[in-house]
Amino acid sequence: MPDHIPLLGADCANCFGLCCVALPFARSADFAHDKPAGKPCANLRDDHACGIHTELRAKGYAGCTVYDCFGAGQRVSQVTFGGRDWRTGGKKHARLMFEVFPVVRRLHELLWYLTEALGLDAVRPLHPELRRALEETERLAAQKPEELATLDPAAHWHEVAELLLQASELARKGRKKGRDRRGADLAGAKLRGADLRGVSLRGACLIAADLTGADLRHADLIGADLRGADLTDADLADALFLTQPQVNAARGGPGTRLPGSLVRPVHWAAPR
Repeated sequence: MPDHIPLLGADCANCFGLCCVALPFARSADFAHDKPAGKPCANLRDDHACGIHTELRAKGYAGCTVYDCFGAGQRVSQVTFGGRDWRTGGKKHARLMFEVFPVVRRLHELLWYLTEALGLDAVRPLHPELRRALEETERLAAQKPEELATLDPAAHWHEVAELLLQASELARKGRKKGRDRRGADLAGAKLRGADLRGVSLRGACLIAADLTGADLRHADLIGADLRGADLTDADLADALFLTQPQVNAARGGPGTRLPGSLVRPVHWAAPR
C-alpha cells in the first residue's frame, strides 16, 4: 500500500464512500431509513463525502459514527481498484468493488488484532507464528479483485482466532482478578467499580452494562458487544483487543482511559 495511505485506520479522504454504498442498513435507532446493499446513501455527495457528517447523530445516523473499516475502504479504492471509483467504472466494476469491500474489511480487522498482539511483550513466544499469520492475512488482502470476490475468510479467521486466544492467555497470565466471562450475557449488568483486570470478556454481551469506574486493564475484549455500555471513569488503558468500533458504540466520559492506539469518540465528553 502506498506510504501516504494509512493501513489500519479509516481514511475517508482516500475512499470512495464504500461503507455508504456497499453496506445495507435498516431503519432503526441507529439509522433514519432503510438502504439496501449497493445503493448510495441519500446523504452521500458526488465527491464521496458525507453531506451531514457533523450532524450524523442529530439526524438519526448514530450507526455511521460507530462503524470503522480498519482501513479497508482506502485500500479497496486506491490499491485493489487502482483509484477507479464505482461511479465511473460501470455496473460490473461497481458490483465487484462492493463485493470485495466487506471481504477486505474482515481481513483488515484481523491485521489489526495481529498487529496489536505483536506489540505485547508477554506474547513474544508466539511472535513468529503471529508474524506468519500477519503475512498470510496481508497476502490474502493484496489479491486481485476477482480473487477477493470469491474468497471466504472464515477458515483463515478460525486459525487466527485460535492464535489470538493463545496470545490472550499469555498476556493475561498472572493478572486475572476474577472468573472469565467469555461469551457471557451481561446486558445491563451492574458492574460499577468492578475489578475485571485480566478477565476474558471475549464475545460477551455488555449492551447497556454499567461499567462506571471499572478496572478493565488487561481484560480481553475481542468481540465484546459494548453498545450503550457506560464506560465513564473506566480504565481500559491496557485492555486487550479493544477496537475503535467498540469504543464508538459505548458511552464514556472525561475520566475514561483508553489505549493509545484508539481515538476518543467526538460524542464523548472532552478529557480533563
